[in-house]
Amino acid sequence: MATGLNFPEGPAFAPDGSLWAVELKGESLVQYHHGKLKRFRVGGGPNGIAIDRQGKIWFCDSAQRAIRRFDPNTEKTETILDQIDGEPLNKPNDLAFDPAGNLVFTCPGESRQEPTGYVAVRTRDGTAKKITTGKYFPNGLAFSADGKTLILAETYRHRLWKGAWKAETGDWTDATVWATVQGPQGPGGPDGMAFGEEGNLYVAVYGTGKIHVINKHGAVVHQIDLPGQNPTNCAFDPSGRLGLVITEAEKGQLVAYKTPLKGSLKIQ
Repeated sequence: MATGLNFPEGPAFAPDGSLWAVELKGESLVQYHHGKLKRFRVGGGPNGIAIDRQGKIWFCDSAQRAIRRFDPNTEKTETILDQIDGEPLNKPNDLAFDPAGNLVFTCPGESRQEPTGYVAVRTRDGTAKKITTGKYFPNGLAFSADGKTLILAETYRHRLWKGAWKAETGDWTDATVWATVQGPQGPGGPDGMAFGEEGNLYVAVYGTGKIHVINKHGAVVHQIDLPGQNPTNCAFDPSGRLGLVITEAEKGQLVAYKTPLKGSLKIQ
């Protein structure tokens, strides 16, 4: 779909059908619409993307240690959150809305060798708190279709955590290791992910050149081979036209995997 991107991440679909992603090392957001790519420079280190029902682009900024929001209509960016309990956010990485509008995001910081990463939530009233700590590079995350389950990738342990999500209080409870995802010997492992409408979870496994498809029992039932070794994330086209869209960092590409499946989550 697109090439020449400088470490693409994201991706996410807006209500108007356009596809958005980031260039982590290009300090930009990118919009793919009607076959054309447009860049919006936002500075910093933009990473994961989540889009609200108004079409505004929320993204993590690891360099500015903030959650920021871009308005495509005005092309202006604002900082929404940059600290929790008086401390700067620890290099936020990825984020996702639950159906109620709560925003959950990962903060891995430098937790590749030490379990110092955490996950936090910004609830609809604007307050923020940590919901789990002590993780080795918490990274991608995804909600089930009903919003009652949250999956988290702990990249540098090559595993996925699964727990119950309580939208009313912003709590993640009974979280346990649900699946093990084979990763590379060096840096990498499970990264961004998306649920398909059939209930399987599609996980971009950085460093392997594959998307792992995981069933409800936590077993890998299929692998999708990619042209590059470093897929960072994926998202289903709600319209079904593009199938599963994948951001791939080694070759700097947006890749479409044709499938009739659509995504499972709608923001209420």
